[in-house]
Amino acid sequence: MANIRRTKKEMARDPVLLGVRKRKVPPHEFVLEALAEVEPRTNPMFGCLAVYVGEKIVLILRDRPKYPKDNGVWIATTLEHHKSLRREFPNMRSLGLFGKKVTGWQVLAADASDFEEAALRACELVIARDPRIGKVPGVRRAANLRGKRKSTGARAERDQNSRPSPESFVK
Repeated sequence: MANIRRTKKEMARDPVLLGVRKRKVPPHEFVLEALAEVEPRTNPMFGCLAVYVGEKIVLILRDRPKYPKDNGVWIATTLEHHKSLRREFPNMRSLGLFGKKVTGWQVLAADASDFEEAALRACELVIARDPRIGKVPGVRRAANLRGKRKSTGARAERDQNSRPSPESFVK
């Protein structure tokens, strides 16, 4: 058996040797393709993929083995819009995962017969900036309450000692 020798450059670029993982394919990737013109950004959230357009979270894409009943496209909306959205999406329902009977998040279930058609229609509404779809995420409480804290202990003392005194600027 021949011994294969690699140069350092070849080894440096080998993803197997570097331990680089391949990026996962997003669930229901066709949704992101349909939204491309509004330049959505994504963020992993709860093992799913949150989709943002501008400052609003509009959808979550989910395909997980636990609780597969709620796999599909989650629509960010409010209770007041459920009735009108249900006219457009007859198979839309509240998530069961949260344990509540009715939630602001509605799901277009991946196992529904009209899933792809409904998901693409939801994308059309997002592109049209339909006010029924999307929520502006709230400010995180911890960041809001914390504000800027004063340093204490050794670090504060070090920072205080490293600052020039006002007198050092006067000549």
